[in-house]
Amino acid sequence: MTLHFTNTRLICPESGTDEPGTLTVAEGRILGRDAAAPVGATVIDCGGKCLAPGIVDWGVKIGEPGERHRESFRSAGLAAAAGGVTTIIARPDTAPPIDTPEVLEFVIRRARESAPVNIRHMAALTKGRHGREMTEIGFLMDAGAIAFTDADHVTTDAKVLSRAFTYARSLGALVVSHPQEPVLSKGAAATSGKFASLRGLPAVSPLAERMGLDRDLALVEMTGVRYHADQITSARALPPLERAKANGFDVTAGVSVHHVTLNEFDVGDYRTFFKLTPPLRSEDDRLAVVEALASGLIDVLCSMHTPADEESKRLPFEEAAAGAVALETFLPAALRLYHAGAMDLPGLFRAMALNPARRLGLPCGRLASGAPADLVLFDPDAPFVLDRFKLRSKSKNTPFDGARMQGKVLGTWVAGQQVFGGADA
Repeated sequence: MTLHFTNTRLICPESGTDEPGTLTVAEGRILGRDAAAPVGATVIDCGGKCLAPGIVDWGVKIGEPGERHRESFRSAGLAAAAGGVTTIIARPDTAPPIDTPEVLEFVIRRARESAPVNIRHMAALTKGRHGREMTEIGFLMDAGAIAFTDADHVTTDAKVLSRAFTYARSLGALVVSHPQEPVLSKGAAATSGKFASLRGLPAVSPLAERMGLDRDLALVEMTGVRYHADQITSARALPPLERAKANGFDVTAGVSVHHVTLNEFDVGDYRTFFKLTPPLRSEDDRLAVVEALASGLIDVLCSMHTPADEESKRLPFEEAAAGAVALETFLPAALRLYHAGAMDLPGLFRAMALNPARRLGLPCGRLASGAPADLVLFDPDAPFVLDRFKLRSKSKNTPFDGARMQGKVLGTWVAGQQVFGGADA
């Protein structure tokens, strides 16, 4: 089928443009822009709304295997399609973890059978994510692993980590790390400061993030590994990141949408849907990270989608599970930065689509001729009040429940096939 999108605002993160135009799609790929509709093409009038590359969401937790009651490939795929996410980069922190080619092949097959969007998988860096013995990185790459990470299990043994980094470097593998000093961070539920003290919450200094990043970057310098920090959330971690990039290290960084749109005061009266890893930071930290994202120092904006059931969230704050679902709320939450004047739309989609695709070696995230026709049509100004029970995720642990938001997805296409829109929107 040939599609011709007309009367649209094309958001192009590569050229940095936001301008009226048309887009033609055929055989699952983009043919070009600003041409007349081909004979026989299905014309889609976008009504002046925004058409952008589909979001590449790096760091999504899916419950298969082991926790399908929290999220399945099908429910995550439906939520992603409704949120304009066309490619999910799934985490390996499952039960059991994705640390062998056999488990990886199982989840790849399940994802292809069940999800309407693309799903690529990261594998564990160490066996069982225990930080004691590295996985068979080469075999896992052959089986389809796109990167390697132990997620929020930080390896304490620097010798094990240096060996894993060295081996990954020899194979050209990308290592994704969660920069935290693990001993200081253990058991922490909030960022240290007056607010945490008044609430009586176990807290950790934001310097723990910088300490973890400093160690990782020293190992990067020693081994030359390709490295991505999945969560940079504090101002103190930005100078080491900037120095590493200036020194030519192969380093990138990301941040979750929650850490650029919320701060420590949103915890309020112990609202556990706001308990995240790392914990929400001060407003000064949030503003510094937003500025770093806008400047390109932080490369990637992600949802860090982490489903949790009601039983694990309806507990005292320090005992509750950390994390929040965000596949469907990712785009409207990110648009808060656009409406606040902190970032323009091409800049947002550079962080949400183009940069993660480039870092992971994927051809998507662009509106260029020949790129996959993974697209999202959205109205950035449409207001709504979020009802968490209408989310397509199995788990409903969103911090935005009842919040007034702006930005609705009107349609999502994967390889030119519509996976969301019309009666679904």
